[in-house]
Amino acid sequence: MRPPPWLGSGTRGRDLTLAGASLAGGLVLWALGWQPQIRPHPEVPPALYLPPLLAMCVAVGLRRVAPRTSLAVGTGALVADIALGGSLGTILIYTQVLYDACVYGPPRLWRWLLRVTIGLSLVGAVVGVLIFDQWRGVAVGVPVVLAGLLPVLTGVSVRQYRDQAAAERARAEQTARLVELDRWQAVSAERARMARELHDLVANHLSAVAIHATAVLSVKGLDRGQVESALRVIRESSVQGLAEMRQMIELLREPGSGGGRAPGADGGALPEAVTARLAEADRLVERIRAAGLAVRVRTDGTPGPLPVGVDLAAYRIVQESLTNALKHGAGEAELTIAYRPAEVVLTVENPVRRGGAGLPGAGAGLIGMRERATLLAGRFSAGPHDGRWQVRAALPTREDG
Repeated sequence: MRPPPWLGSGTRGRDLTLAGASLAGGLVLWALGWQPQIRPHPEVPPALYLPPLLAMCVAVGLRRVAPRTSLAVGTGALVADIALGGSLGTILIYTQVLYDACVYGPPRLWRWLLRVTIGLSLVGAVVGVLIFDQWRGVAVGVPVVLAGLLPVLTGVSVRQYRDQAAAERARAEQTARLVELDRWQAVSAERARMARELHDLVANHLSAVAIHATAVLSVKGLDRGQVESALRVIRESSVQGLAEMRQMIELLREPGSGGGRAPGADGGALPEAVTARLAEADRLVERIRAAGLAVRVRTDGTPGPLPVGVDLAAYRIVQESLTNALKHGAGEAELTIAYRPAEVVLTVENPVRRGGAGLPGAGAGLIGMRERATLLAGRFSAGPHDGRWQVRAALPTREDG
């Protein structure tokens, strides 16, 4: 059975209940005549033992709200009771006061009590030996040990256990917060990566669609062949963009969630979202040329196998650079791919369209290219160069490079 809420741990009701129970037990011992323990004044009326008992119970009631006051009141009541001869009930209740002072008081309080009780126990033992002139006089210090030192040691043990539990709880909460922070950072990084991939997948296709649609709408007097050619480019770019978008969505789905098989599950080719490689840049250039950008390609060095991350990043950087040249350039661009022993260097240059009549952009392309290069410990730069716009990326192809 669970106790009522007003008797829960740490409540004022529990303290008052414990004080009342202590008073009832002390009155029972007082009624049985368990006082005095010593008889310095045999003629002391029994009623005089009740005020120290009552004060000791008040000290128990103050154990949480005022540990120092509780100890002071309890110690004063004990001294008065001992002066009268000593009451068993009052002495027993004082052990509770000592215990509570160690558990709920400040750290300095229990350290001070531990030193005092050890000192009193030793003094009692030495005085007993001196008085009785034999080793059995050590028994004089036993009551001090039982009523003073043992409650303090018990309280210190419980205090240290509770402090350790609180420290472990705080450490667990901190660990949980760190785990949640790591999870949030991982989710944010994954969302940024997904946004970068989706942008790079469809940006060039949508740019080609927008350019040719603008040409059809703005140029008057186009013959049917020119219109059909523009519409054909629009259709091919739209279909290709939708296909790549569908492949990316299938990759993001977990296996078994429906809506398509896992890529490569049947041994077939993986979609371009995974297999996009720098060696396939020729097909990308052909699509860009069909969209209206005259691209000159130059290769330096001997092409060789690249790490998967570098291969994909290089392809996406070329794709985004040519897309930007298509949107903002003057109709031509030059792509240079340089294979070096420790890196591959990509350079795309194009004249800038005068008047700034290019298609609007969100500015995510340059950010995405820079992020791809940074994640691979590469170098990236973009800006005017000799009157042209230049994008240059150097991606390391070896771990020691």
